[in-house]
Amino acid sequence: MPVREFTFELDLSEEQCSEIALYIRSLPPHDLLFGLRFAYSRHVAESGGYLMPGRKSLVKRETLSLTEHQANWRLDNWKAMIKAYREKGYSYPTISRIKKRVQKIASKK
Repeated sequence: MPVREFTFELDLSEEQCSEIALYIRSLPPHDLLFGLRFAYSRHVAESGGYLMPGRKSLVKRETLSLTEHQANWRLDNWKAMIKAYREKGYSYPTISRIKKRVQKIASKK
């Protein structure tokens, strides 16, 4: 493959400039392109509003301060809880993770 020179301009600090230079010197072109594709796709998803990071944080938010009594109540009324979680927009895999965590809390004695 013929070697091509590529020149571009960026407004960077000295620290950022040296960091980019390190990456360009150290990484092969296919790894650089892989990283740029990933960063571009993530940026597009974030700016488009459809990146949903932090599924774990949703589970923690729903279960962090549950007592054993509250966890048992949720398990006893699980169909109503599913409806409430679906209204919040949670996916079924997320609801399943919440249920596993609630079961763990309910079983602590």
